[in-house]
Order: sequence, then structure tokens, then C-alpha cells
Amino acid sequence: MNRHSDDRSFSAQITNQQGENTNQQIPQPPEGWDRFKWLGPSFLWMLSAAGSGELLFTPRIAALYGYSLLWALLAAVILKWFINNEVGRFSVCTGATILEGFKQIPGPKNWTIWLILLPQVVVAISTVAGLAGAAATALILVTGGTVKLWTVIIIAVTAAIVFMGQYKVVEKISSIIGIGRTLAVVAAAIFIFPNVRQLAAGLVPQIPQNVQYQEILPWLGFMLAGAAGLMWYSYWVEARGYGAASIKQEQPLDFNQIGHEQVKRLQGWVTLMSLSNTLAVVGALLAALAFLILGGELLRPQGLVPKEQQVAEILGSLLGDLWGPFGFWFMVAIVFITFCSTTLSVQDGFGRMFADGTQILLQGFGVQGRWTNEKFLQRFYIIVLLAALPIAIYLIFGEPVSLLQMAGGIEAAHIPIVTGLTLYVNHRMLPKELRPSKFIWGGTVIAGIFFACFAVIYLLQLAGIIGTSGGGS
Repeated sequence: MNRHSDDRSFSAQITNQQGENTNQQIPQPPEGWDRFKWLGPSFLWMLSAAGSGELLFTPRIAALYGYSLLWALLAAVILKWFINNEVGRFSVCTGATILEGFKQIPGPKNWTIWLILLPQVVVAISTVAGLAGAAATALILVTGGTVKLWTVIIIAVTAAIVFMGQYKVVEKISSIIGIGRTLAVVAAAIFIFPNVRQLAAGLVPQIPQNVQYQEILPWLGFMLAGAAGLMWYSYWVEARGYGAASIKQEQPLDFNQIGHEQVKRLQGWVTLMSLSNTLAVVGALLAALAFLILGGELLRPQGLVPKEQQVAEILGSLLGDLWGPFGFWFMVAIVFITFCSTTLSVQDGFGRMFADGTQILLQGFGVQGRWTNEKFLQRFYIIVLLAALPIAIYLIFGEPVSLLQMAGGIEAAHIPIVTGLTLYVNHRMLPKELRPSKFIWGGTVIAGIFFACFAVIYLLQLAGIIGTSGGGS
């Protein structure tokens, strides 16, 4: 089936003469404990930025600025809940990916697809290279060898797993690791009992003296999920079969023809998606707060900042200072597993997004055949964009933190664009009963403005209009 044909709309033709087709009805949303079997997409989304936003950049920010940016952490996590909810809403209600929605926006043909994909090429290569390089810093502590050698091996192995299309494996691994890591670091944070007064002071919006926005913007960009990660949620929701995505229809959905019962079922699926999204956000927030506390209480007094080839060694000291050698090696294991599993989810997400986007673009030019086959495109991108090029880039530059900082900066600047486009397609394409409430709509708008402000300040600092000194390392 060509799911990017020009005549596709975003509602379900699931009607017969009486108004509903009994063969293609949206299934009833799960209830009770069965709902917890549908949490995979949210856990996968949560883990997609865990290796950078939580595990790497949060302790780093705490080491540099203490708790003074706690308010920004809370704002970033809470506001991304709104954005992610709207991305998920679109796919649950239409069965289509978010890029399929963006292509419907008026203007030059597929201009929004180009706007999304071109910057994300840099993000994809840099993120995979940086994450794998960070994971390799843990392996060399155990096995010896060089970071570059282990980086190449990690990228190749994770790409092979994703290449074989093991979504369910990725989903299961991500869920288990996300829960286990969160429990471990939260327990450690409680154990050291932070300075409550300083922690509370961080709730007051403030900008540290001599702040470096090239440190803050990637952290906020990757916290919970970057622009790409927010869009990946659409693909994972679709792959899991939420709502309208469960219908493998040859004909497009038509909201004008579906019955009231079908709309109610979609509303139930949106509620389930929101619950799943909320649980993932709460888990990510707990982990982020724990890493902020560990970095503020253990790294900052010693002047230690996670950097380049010493990422695992310095992060290992977070628990090593508490629980001795066992804590050190336990944390090193968390570093390795988290960065590797994040690499998996990143390769899976980018592979799906670039295959989808390329399919849309090529079909816009009338191209047919292998290069419009989604599975072929996904595997092509896994091999070239998410394996070969990251390996080449890491062998040339070899600095995982710098690579992730560059990717995170682009991600943060891209978030307002994704937010605005998502709000537009939801308002334009969804019926009133399935659109967001005024509260959620307002929160999503605020989220876009929040990240836009930091992106503008960052660009002004890069241009030398806003000066700084000291701060980061």
C-alpha cells in the first residue's frame, strides 16, 4: 500500500450504508491493568534522550551551576509533556505519522518536510556518534582498548539490531532499563539527602552569572526528548497500533463519515496515550532530578565535570563516592547500558523518520519503485546515515560531549518549529471532539515560546551580541 499517495486524508473511511463498517472499526481502548501493556512507546520515547539529557548533561549542568537551573529543568520537562501529547494525539486519531500531517500544510510542495529533515541530518549523525562514544568510555574502563575502536563496534552492533526490525525488542529493553536506572539513581539521591535550601532556591527563575548558553541549550534540547524525539513518538505510537493506527486500511479515514461511537473510542485512545505520556514524563523527571542532585552534591564540590573521554569515569564517581567500588562499577554499567540502549532507540527513531520523509519527498517528484519502499529506505538510512557516517564522524572528531552539544543545540532550536506545525495540523485536521482543550493548547503554545526564547538567546550569544565569560568547561 502506498500510504503517501496524494489523495490521502486523515480520517477513516470506516463507514457502510448505516454509517459504520463493521470490518474496519477502531478497537475499544484497553481498560484496567491492560492499559499498562501499552506503555512501550512512551518508555521508548523517554529513553531516547536519557543518555544525553538526563545521564550526561544534567550532572554536567549541576557540576557547573549547582541547583540554580532547577526551574529550567522542571519547565522543560513539563512543557515537553504538552508537545509530546499533541504529536501523539495526531497519530492516535489519524493513524498517520506526524510528517504525513506536516506535508498537508499549505505552501510550496513539501516545504515543511525539507524544513524538518535537513537540520536533522546533522543531529542524527552527531547524536549516534556522541552516544556510542560516551558508551565506549565505559567499556575501556573494563576491557582496555581505545574509545574509537569500541565506538565503531557499538555503532555497528546497535545498527544491526535495529536493521533487523526488532521494534519489540527495543521497546522491551528500553522499558526495563528506564525503570531500573530511575530506581537506582533516585535511591542514591535520597541517600545523600540534598541541601534542601539550595534546592528550593533553584525553583526561582534565575540565570547564573557568566552562564554559557552552549551548555544550557543542548541540555534543555535533549531533556526528555529533542525535536526529533518528539516526532519519533508519532512513529512508535503508530507501530504499537494505538487508535486509528490499528486499522490497516487501504482507504483514508474520513472524520465526516465515522459514527459517534468511533469518535468516543478515539477519545479513549487519546486518554490512554496521555496516561502513558504522563507516566514517562514523571519517570524522566524523577531521574533528571536525581542526576541533578547527585551532580550538585558530589561533582560540584570536587570541581568534576563529565567530559569527552572521561564521561563514564566521572559519572561513575557519582555512586562510587557513596557505595565504594561496587557503586562505581554499578554506575559504569548504568552508563554503558543507558548510552547503548539510547543509541538503539535513536537509530530506530531516525530510521523511521527519514524513511517516512524521503518517501513523501520522492513521491512528490513522481518517483516509484524501491526508493519509495519504506522498509528499504529505513534499512538504507540505518546503514548509511546511522552507522557509516557516525563512525566516520567519530573517527575524525572523537569528542562525544561536543558532538552531543552540537546536536542538542539544533534540537532545542527546532522544537518551536515542530510545536507550531503540530498545533496547526491538529487544529486543521482533527474534528472538534478530538482537538486539545484550551488548557493543553495554551500549554503547548507556551512550550514553543519557552524553547524559542532560549534558542534566540543562544544565537545572540554565538553572534557576540550577548557576552559571557567563565562558566562552562
